[in-house]
Amino acid sequence: MRLPGWFTERVEPAPAEGELRVSTLELFFDLVFVFTVTQLTSLLADGLQDGRPLEGALRVLLVFGVIWWMYAGYAWLTNVVPPVRPARRVLTLLGMAGFMIVALSIPSVFDGDGVAFAIGYLLLITVHAGLYLQATSAFARVIPFNLCGVALIGVASFVGAPYNYLLWGAAVLLLWGSPYFIGQKGFALKAAHIVERHGLLVIVVLGESIVAIGIGAKGLHIGFTLGLAATLGLALTACLWWIYFGGDDEPRAEHALAGAEPVRRTRLILGAYFYAHIPILLGVVAVAAGVKKLIGHPVDPLKPSAAVTLAVGVALFLAGNAWFRRVLGITGNRLRNGGALISLVTVALGLWSALAQLTALVALVAMVIVLERRSAPRGHVLEPAGH
Repeated sequence: MRLPGWFTERVEPAPAEGELRVSTLELFFDLVFVFTVTQLTSLLADGLQDGRPLEGALRVLLVFGVIWWMYAGYAWLTNVVPPVRPARRVLTLLGMAGFMIVALSIPSVFDGDGVAFAIGYLLLITVHAGLYLQATSAFARVIPFNLCGVALIGVASFVGAPYNYLLWGAAVLLLWGSPYFIGQKGFALKAAHIVERHGLLVIVVLGESIVAIGIGAKGLHIGFTLGLAATLGLALTACLWWIYFGGDDEPRAEHALAGAEPVRRTRLILGAYFYAHIPILLGVVAVAAGVKKLIGHPVDPLKPSAAVTLAVGVALFLAGNAWFRRVLGITGNRLRNGGALISLVTVALGLWSALAQLTALVALVAMVIVLERRSAPRGHVLEPAGH
């Protein structure tokens, strides 16, 4: 059977630097990916509920490790192969189906649904490889690493603890380490698109943390304390938004990336938008899980695991954002690092009252924002790290 010409056409290069924008299909794709992040929040919250916070956190780290690798792969893919033709759009939608299967299997991925996760992940990497190979053969070097990673995940579904966790950990290390084994040449990534794509992802993930407040409040009477807790939860998310978007970090980041030659730009993107965004996104997951646990009984003391989760979430977000800025040569990160450390102290307040810890975290992040605006000169950019 002969396929239609529009489906078999060869992929053309992406538009020139500065011309490529994030498409609505990419944003649609990100909404499906963010559903996986929501599932991670539930996985972490379930661990807190069941009295297994450390095991729940380990599961979240392992699952996030492999799905974040493929999200980044698709972000790079659409940077080189924009989904502007029917064939590419159909394949991108097929990749979204893979992410949907992965997301649905997350709550029980270590308890019977590991095979479903592996099948969805295999669909993801197959579509990704097929599209990328039409644009550049350089990507062929990473395909064996992706296949080995999904094989390890598949095998892990047939063994019990602790061997399943060891296999998952091996998959994460293999995937994350592959750029250093295969080299980082051949990826002429466009700075503006990378910056915009990840910014949109962060804003959607922050939005999902608001949904967690609604889920936690479902079926509850909306009294004064619940309304106050929900408002403070929103305020904390707004403060995190301000940390990431409230200044001029995006144009600074685009300037730093656009001024670097392709190989160095690839390394900067790996450092700033892959590795440094891991604590940023995990921080939102932890904050959402913590707020979800306290929203029903905001005046009561939090369990130690829930108080730690909430504080660590804010610390991860602040430290990850400081790391991201440092990689790109953006100065003024001491307050963010200091805020990350101080946020851990709020655990003591959470053991007394959930509302007290939430109030303290909002005040702390707001103070970081105010002090930065007063003390840091705007528009000053250093040479990116590693120059």
